[in-house]
Amino acid sequence: MDAPDALSLIERIKHFIAAGRFNHNDRLPPERDLSLQFGVTRNELRKALAQLEHDGLIWRHVGRGTFIGARPVLNLADVAYLGELASPSQVVLARLAIEPELARLAAIHGTRSDMDDINACSQRCRAATDWRSYEAWDNNLHSAIAKATHNKLLVHLFDILNVVRRSTVWGQLRSSKLPPRDHSSFAEHEAICAAIAARDAGMASQRMREHLESVRARVLPALAG
Repeated sequence: MDAPDALSLIERIKHFIAAGRFNHNDRLPPERDLSLQFGVTRNELRKALAQLEHDGLIWRHVGRGTFIGARPVLNLADVAYLGELASPSQVVLARLAIEPELARLAAIHGTRSDMDDINACSQRCRAATDWRSYEAWDNNLHSAIAKATHNKLLVHLFDILNVVRRSTVWGQLRSSKLPPRDHSSFAEHEAICAAIAARDAGMASQRMREHLESVRARVLPALAG
């Protein structure tokens, strides 16, 4: 399968996921069924799935199948349990308690490689061609900021929170195929990245807090409705 065909298959799989309204950690049909549905070989399908997994749209477990979203840090039973415990408003409050501090520490301890990863994720958010891709790269951006702290305990705590967050976000109904060009998170992400790159710890924390407040104002009413 040449590159254009591979890209076409990836887009077809993404459309299939969107049309099927799969939620985070839902299992996709078996590879043999997907191969038949898309009219491709198992090898061609696996190459496309590998790229989608690299981008954080799916994760695969040998013997169990292919699931929506990034690989969780907990088993699926724990994910479901935590998701039942936390309301969307509690998730946002937990993020406000943790992520501004992660941004502050990323500005202090992040390496040049960390900064490059953070900026690349921000750029991929803006370039996303559908909501699923945007949400995956948004997740990668916040994860990259957490990793830039180089504090393994804080990264683990963030990962647990992030599992619950994504279970909530990926359940949203969208009124458009992709984020609008003026989607507020684009500029907010870039402001966070700029503060971290400038090693302005206080500003990085402030920009992250402003971003999360913006998310709360935009997302919670939609979930309640």
